[in-house]
Amino acid sequence: MSVVGTAVKETGVSLRTVFTNTALRRVNLAFAGSLIGDWAYITAIAVWAYGVGGATVVAAWAVVRMLLVALFTPFAATLVDRMSRKVILVASDLVRLVLLVLAAGAMTQDLTAVVFVLAALASIMGTPFRPAMRALLPSLVSRPEELTAANGTTSTLESLAFFVGPALAGLLLATTDVEVVLLFDAATFLWSALLIAGIRPHVPVTSAADEEEAGPDVAEPGFLRETAEGISFIARHADLRMVVLLCCAQTVVAGAHAVFVVTIAFDLLDLGAPGVGYLESVLGLGALAGGFLALSRASRQRLATDFAWGVVLWSVPLVIVALVPSFATAVLVMAILGLANPLVDVNLDTLLQRLTPDRLLGRVFGALESAAIGTMALGAALMPLLMSLVGLRWALAGLGLAVGACVLPARARLISLDTRLRAPAALAILRGIPMFSPLPSTVLERLARQVREVAVPAGGTVFSEGDVGDTFYLIQSGEVEISQAGALLRVELAGDHFGEIALLRDIPRTASAAARVDTVLLALDQDVFLEAVTGNRDSESAAEAIVSRRLLAA
Repeated sequence: MSVVGTAVKETGVSLRTVFTNTALRRVNLAFAGSLIGDWAYITAIAVWAYGVGGATVVAAWAVVRMLLVALFTPFAATLVDRMSRKVILVASDLVRLVLLVLAAGAMTQDLTAVVFVLAALASIMGTPFRPAMRALLPSLVSRPEELTAANGTTSTLESLAFFVGPALAGLLLATTDVEVVLLFDAATFLWSALLIAGIRPHVPVTSAADEEEAGPDVAEPGFLRETAEGISFIARHADLRMVVLLCCAQTVVAGAHAVFVVTIAFDLLDLGAPGVGYLESVLGLGALAGGFLALSRASRQRLATDFAWGVVLWSVPLVIVALVPSFATAVLVMAILGLANPLVDVNLDTLLQRLTPDRLLGRVFGALESAAIGTMALGAALMPLLMSLVGLRWALAGLGLAVGACVLPARARLISLDTRLRAPAALAILRGIPMFSPLPSTVLERLARQVREVAVPAGGTVFSEGDVGDTFYLIQSGEVEISQAGALLRVELAGDHFGEIALLRDIPRTASAAARVDTVLLALDQDVFLEAVTGNRDSESAAEAIVSRRLLAA
């Protein structure tokens, strides 16, 4: 099969994986509708701000909006870890709906200051949305590949929104006015709220390993201290720190883009207001292709490496505009930036979801979002200064080369991270056991990394009836006889498990276990096993059913 054929097949598998999962389907359709409206709104507000005061007002509004979002996101993300993530998503949608309807009304009355205030409030009320959605996804999937596919689908739909939203804004602006675009965005928030309201996430599990990695817990910490935990966790975690710093380097270019795309459309290409939407649509088409590329690579699980390539492609191609300034090169660069965007977003989100304990997930995403938006604001503020000093072409080239160079020192650690994140061998066995299958994929993967291998020769005893039970066993290879009072009860084969009764009922071993042939076991310590199984309602019910069945058969 050709490379293209393989990519298309893998993309189809990823999309089917996501859209056969009802919860993932609903959250992705909600996100897609909301984002289409958002990009139409962002384009329309940029055009409206340009009409108010030119590129200076566009840049000032972009900086103020980004700084507000960067300031409020860590606090909003703390609520994500305190409250129901679904409730936060719905509330964020409904409040923004009301604010945009009011902003549209203020525009009709030429209340410029009121419009800016309402638009700023809408941005602030949207700050919990992305952290909540990113933190919710791991509770909707069952396998690491499914999580990557879910992020890939989200990014692909986001790429579609990059294209459809600005193009729709250009069409609406050419035929109606900015107020209509704002009302359209309000309608998409209603769509999103209705879809998300029907989602039923899994109950998360927090293991001892999660708690140890997250750091010491203080009873009922203050809100500010709780908010800072996301930032401190990133600072302590070398891999997360590296990934977030590279993300921030890339978002400097993304912030600069908010200014230079308007300048290109009005000054360089003389396309006027609709041209902003058309150029953003080119970026959206590239992002759509990049989304399919990211989906096709989901099963390969080269998260860190693909993320690094995304950062490079988001920056270095800007040199093309400096060397050959023209309409064609501007379109080419926008398409490449779009292609790179899903490579950054998909792999960045999956990396954070797999490296962060669930109890901190909202705050870690909030810290990331705040840092990324802060550096976007830096890029938006820096771009007009650079353009005034060296011109648009060389400002883009210098920025692109500087950001691209940031990847080189991190290359070795990125490759090492991919190696360490490969799915552990025990994961497939755990996933096939009913008491573990309900666990979220990130929890199941961390559980698989805590098993230890135990080799037992033929005839060797694993434990004897009456022993203290402190370990749960899975059979990786071989056969194990389970006997009681000298009578054979059953023979367990590869993929089976035993030893759960003593752990769940806190009693001595009710039977003996011995290897019939040379056998390799995977052992889970009692504390790890109990935290995983009893921390999830469905897992605990499945475990109790197994225990009851085995006790009756004894």
